[in-house]
This record gives sequence, structure tokens and C-alpha cells, in this order.
Amino acid sequence: MERLAGRIILLWGWRRALTAFLAGALAVLSQAPFDFFAVCLVSFPVLVWLLDGATSAPAGPMRRLMPAFATGWWFGFGYFLAGLWWIGGAVLVEADSFAWALPLAVVGIPALLALFYGLACAVARLVWSDGIGRIAALAFGFGLAEWLRTFLFTGFPWNAIGYAAMPIPLLMQSVSVVGMIGMNALAVFVFAMPALLASQRHLRLGVTLAALLMAAHVAFGYVRLNAPVEANGENLSVRIVQPSIDLSEKWDAEVRDRIFRTMLDLSGAPEQEGARPQLILWPETSVPFFFTERPDALVALGDLLHDGQTLIAGAMREEGASTGSDARYYNSVVAIDAAGEIVDAVDKLHLVPFGEYIPFADLFASFGLSQFVAGPMNLEPGNERHPIALAGGAKALPFICYEIIFPALVAVDLASTDIIVNVTNDAWFGDTPGPYQHFRQAQIRAVETGLPLIRAANTGISGVVDPRGRIVDALSMNARGVLDAVVPLVRQDKQMFWKHSVNGLVILFFFGAIAAGLGLGQRLRPN
Repeated sequence: MERLAGRIILLWGWRRALTAFLAGALAVLSQAPFDFFAVCLVSFPVLVWLLDGATSAPAGPMRRLMPAFATGWWFGFGYFLAGLWWIGGAVLVEADSFAWALPLAVVGIPALLALFYGLACAVARLVWSDGIGRIAALAFGFGLAEWLRTFLFTGFPWNAIGYAAMPIPLLMQSVSVVGMIGMNALAVFVFAMPALLASQRHLRLGVTLAALLMAAHVAFGYVRLNAPVEANGENLSVRIVQPSIDLSEKWDAEVRDRIFRTMLDLSGAPEQEGARPQLILWPETSVPFFFTERPDALVALGDLLHDGQTLIAGAMREEGASTGSDARYYNSVVAIDAAGEIVDAVDKLHLVPFGEYIPFADLFASFGLSQFVAGPMNLEPGNERHPIALAGGAKALPFICYEIIFPALVAVDLASTDIIVNVTNDAWFGDTPGPYQHFRQAQIRAVETGLPLIRAANTGISGVVDPRGRIVDALSMNARGVLDAVVPLVRQDKQMFWKHSVNGLVILFFFGAIAAGLGLGQRLRPN
């Protein structure tokens, strides 16, 4: 092992960049749908050894950190390129118009995201030391970078490293204590520990700490999964509709009636079991027209729904067109009652840059650039999110598409929420790892919040997840059908999210303090 580490430390030029790239690409196998987390026990030690050799001639502090930054960037570029290549499918839905943007989607996004991992390695190298100190430094750097990735430049915390440590419900429960902030730092700390095998320095301490952390991770999961979920005595019967509509037809005016009829037929099919559903859930933008243009559609929905039923449907919403002013468009969910009336609506707050809106639109317009994926128009963000009151009294908090991947966003209004609802249209990405990764992150939000989650996706994966992250039932990718389920509502700690966020920050800065202390001690130690 010492010989291997030495060869990696001494790599230079393109060989160093390629090794970092391949180590990052290998680490993607730890994410859904592969869930082979053991690869991180190879990828991160390689990264540690590469950073051991990331030195430069004495110069200014920024120049001294550039080799470490470059190593982290190549690692991140491999990780995000291998993990997000499927984003390119979105721009190929209408290839005649958007194929030019394929390199920007497939290569440009990973290149930008890799900057965060470059930063992680540069920060770690600031407090680098021998032995376990550099493992703590890397954990702090990556934990900080993953936290920044949740909000900088609109945020995109997809495939955070911490998800690699949570492939099954048994291993998801720790996130309810330390949140994603803590999981990201702890996962890197354990994944990087085999790097100590090369030098033997602090090896016994490192093996002991890693073993204790993994044992605690498994034991806590076992105890929590076997502890009863405290129900509040109420159930919510739901029907999730997965229509599997071809995106090439999505905005085709000639087939809108057929699409809507498909939604009605699936929603009105005989119940598979149990009582009539109190909530019927349709995916994102599943209504193929504006209700303002088709009031007859609301009549049809009123005929479909019975007393005590609520439909939550993804729909495009229009404002301002009837007043003669410039129309504004929103990606929304609307709640419709048995009278065929829209009783509530929640607009998507966190829009997809270049997919649903153009940041710095005037600047990009001067270069002739518009949104990069097929769709009817540029959208406006909503103003606020609130739970939707259902006919039976339960309250559902809706999240549209990738809003569900943002832990802090999902924490809003938990005090008055009984169930989390996620509607999406992952048909943009076909049968690739993307929809599986998206579903996994939704699972983790259920564990973090302690609330059940129901999810409707156009082509999948639609399903019901309990407050411990267990999949109660789900529809497979590209299936057309409905899923009926009875979801027990639970009592939960309304402040859970903020508690585990604080715990996660404590862990993150603990690693930072340990790394800084050991690094400073090594610098002050006489030669």
C-alpha cells in the first residue's frame, strides 16, 4: 500500500489530472441506482494521496493552493460528469432547436460544479498535516463545499457525498440527527480513512474511529427502524397517477384532449383496495393546457371528484393575460375540490436556471441565448410556499420537481404540515440514473423531516415513502397506472430539521478545529 500511495503522490501533469478524474468518476457508483458505496473507500484515499503531492514552489498563498484546487477540480469534474451526463437528455427532447446546448449541459454543468470540490481540496490543504489530521481536513473541506452547494449560484446539491452513506433505510436514519451537513462531513471522514494504511501514522486511531462511526450508524438505524412511528390516529387515503406521457406530445395542441382524457380515466379507475382516495395526485405540468382557456376541464374534474376528495395537479398557471398586460407564467400545483373549483395553488419558488428561466436574461439575450430545454415559455418564481388543506383536514406541503433536493427548502412550514408532496416530470431524462437519484433524495427528505412523503412522476418513479424512508409502494419506471395507498399520519418533532442542522454544523466545525489544531501543531513542531 505504501508503494501504491508513493506512486500516486509523485504523479504529475496529465497523469495526476487523469487519476483524479477517474477517482471522481468511480465514486459515482456509490450513488443511486448503483449504491455501491465501497468504491468511495478507494476514491477518497486516492484523493488524499494526490493531495499529499499537491505542492508547489513557495509563492503567494493563492498560488500555493492551486495544485490542490486543480486536483479537487479534476476529481469533481469526473464525479459530476459521470453522475450528471443524463442532463443532456433534456436538451434533446427538441433536438432541432436545442442540440447546440448539449455540450453546455453535459460538460459545462459538471465543470462548474467541480469548482466546489476544487474549493474543498484547497481549504483542506490550508490545514493539511500528516496522519489523521489530513483526513479531518478533507472532511471539513467537503462538508463546507457541499453546504455551499445548497445555495450558492441558486444551489444544486445533487448527489452530495453524504447520500453514498445512505443506500438503504437502515443507513438513512443518522440523517435525522446530523442532517446532510453532518452526513457529508462524516461520510468523507470514513471514506478517506484507508489512506492511513500507507503511512501507518494514526492508523490504529483511524481504524477505531471509523469502526465506531460505522457501528453507530448501523446500530442507530436498526434501533430507529424497529421503534414504532408515533401515529396521530388519522390516515390519508391517496391515489397517485403516473400517466407516462411522451414528452414529444406534451405541448402538442392536437393531442391535449387525449392526454387530459388519459388523466381522467386513470384517476377514475376502480379502487385497487380500501376506501375511496381522499387525495388524488397528478405529476408536474400534467394538465396540458391553461385552466383559464379551458373552463370545461374544471367541469370534467368536478364530475370526476366526489365529496371529500381533493385533486392536487401540476399545472401551468397564467396571470395578467386577461387584463391586457404582459402575461406571467408559473409552474404550479393547484388543488381542486369536488365542485370543480380551484381552492388553492402553490407556485414553484426554486426554478431551474436555463430550463425554466434565464438568469441575467438581458445579458444572455444579447448573445442570442434563450432557455436550453423544450417548454412553452419562461417562468416566474412564486412568492411563498404554504401547506394545502385537503378535504379531510390534513395539510400537504407541495414541492415541484427538484425543489425536493434542498433540505432547508423542505423545512419550511413543517409545524403545520402532515405530509410532504413531490410532483415531478423526470421524463426529460429517460430511463437513466437521474430519476433514481431524484427519488433517493426525496426519500432522505422524509427521514430528515419525520413526515411521510408521496410522489407523483410522469414516467416514474412515483411512490409512497414512510417517515423512516421505507418505500411503502412504488410504480416502476415508464409504467402507466395508479397507486392506491393508505398513509398513516404521524406526530413528529416540528423543530427536528433545525436541531439536526445545528448538530451537523457542530460536526463540520469540529473537524475543522481538529484539522487546524493538528496542522498548526505540525508547523510549530521543531524539525
